[in-house]
Amino acid sequence: MSGDERPDLDHYFMEIARVVASRSTCLRQKVGALIVKDKRILATGYNGAPSGLPHCLEIGCLRKELNVPSGERHELCRAVHAEQNAIIQAAVHGVSIVGGTLYTTHQPCIMCAKMIINAGIKKVVYGRRYADGRGLEFLKEAGIEVVYMPIDGGEEGES
Repeated sequence: MSGDERPDLDHYFMEIARVVASRSTCLRQKVGALIVKDKRILATGYNGAPSGLPHCLEIGCLRKELNVPSGERHELCRAVHAEQNAIIQAAVHGVSIVGGTLYTTHQPCIMCAKMIINAGIKKVVYGRRYADGRGLEFLKEAGIEVVYMPIDGGEEGES
């Protein structure tokens, strides 16, 4: 796309998700997400430690130290995922996201997929593939529209 072309909404919101990811405090993957409804951003989230707790940038990453492959042993990670943080922010501020679209730099994991389904999200647009495909299977089984829009080559980065 040349500099004078106006991006479509999916590309526009995915670019914003990339900027949100820049706030991540994860040592393995920087993930950003936002929830949109009626062309309006309702909430954003990036992956990082729960509020008030030390970040991985400060204390290190247990999953990295133990050589845990991407997509496995989620319970060892101290971070809240970007998709989860976006959903939580909407809840904290009393914003309904039912019927919205979630844009995320990375394919949702199984835990995030379950939250997305129960939050009433109707469409998910993601930019990088994830090692575990169960999240996508759940989303599709729930009737959620799933769109893969590759960013940075689209393949999973170091994790």
